[in-house]
Amino acid sequence: MMANNWEKCSDTKFSMLITRCNAKLSQRFVNMTVILYLTAVIFFSSKILVKHDNGDTASNVSTRLLILDMDLPFDANRRFIYESIIIVQFLHLVLCSEAIGLLNALLINLILHISGQIDILRKSVMDIFPKEGNGRLSRFVVQKIIKKHQEIIIFSEHIEDLYSYIAMVLFVTDTLIICCLGFTIVAAIGRPDALNNIIKTLLFYFLMNSEAFIFCFAGEYLSAKSKSIGDAAYDSLWYESDSKDSRIILFLIMRSQNQLTITIGKIMNLSLDRFGSIIKASASYISVLFAM
Repeated sequence: MMANNWEKCSDTKFSMLITRCNAKLSQRFVNMTVILYLTAVIFFSSKILVKHDNGDTASNVSTRLLILDMDLPFDANRRFIYESIIIVQFLHLVLCSEAIGLLNALLINLILHISGQIDILRKSVMDIFPKEGNGRLSRFVVQKIIKKHQEIIIFSEHIEDLYSYIAMVLFVTDTLIICCLGFTIVAAIGRPDALNNIIKTLLFYFLMNSEAFIFCFAGEYLSAKSKSIGDAAYDSLWYESDSKDSRIILFLIMRSQNQLTITIGKIMNLSLDRFGSIIKASASYISVLFAM
C-alpha cells in the first residue's frame, strides 16, 4: 500500500512534497533511534568494558564480571573464553536493543506516512467544491476522494492489527521496568559507586520512558489527524453547492467522527493520558518499594 502511495504521489506537487518530507523525517528518526539504543548499550556495558581494558581483573580472574550475569557449564574466567563471552554478550545486547528500536521506528514511519496521506486527502477535500459555487462536482474527483479515505482507514486498521498486542505487552513491561530502574537510580544516590550505577541506568531509563511515549504519542497523533479529515470537510465550501452535492461530503464527515487510533490489546486507546498513567503508576510503585 505504501508503494502504491509513492507511485501516486507524483500526481500533484503538494502530494510529492508531503510524502518526501515525511519520508525524510522518518529516516532521521530511524537514525536517531539506532544511535540512542547503541549508546544505551555502550553505557550499560561501560563498567565491564573499562575494567577489562584497564586489566583490573587480570590478577584475580575469579572475580571477573560479565555484562549479563549467567551461569555457564564451563570456566568462563579462562583467557580468550572470557573475552569471547563479553563480545557475544555485547553483540547480543546491540542486536536486541536495535531490534526493539527499529520496531518503534517502524511505528513512527507508518504513522508519519498515513498522516501525510491524510494531509493529501484534506487538501483534496478542501478543493473539491468550486470556489464560484456554480459548478457541479466531478464524479471522478468524488470517487477518488472516497477511495483515498477508504485506503487510509484500511491502512490504519493494518497498523492497529500489527501493534495492538505489542502495545499491550509494552504497556505492562515498561511500567515495571521504569519502576525498577527508577528505584535503582534513587537507591544508588549516596553510595560510593553511585555515579557508575546512575550512568549505567539513566540512559536506559530514558529510553524506556521514550518508548512508552512514542507509542502513546503515535496513537494520539493518529486520532488527531483522523479528526482533521472531518474538520477539513466541514471547512470546505459545501454550503455554497446544491443540496445533492453537499450530501456527499456529509458521509465523509460522519465517518471521520469514528477516529482512527491504536489500542492496547483492543481494550483502551493509546494517548498521552495513558503515558501519564504509566508515569504515575511507576512513581507509586517506587514509593511502595521504598516503604517496604
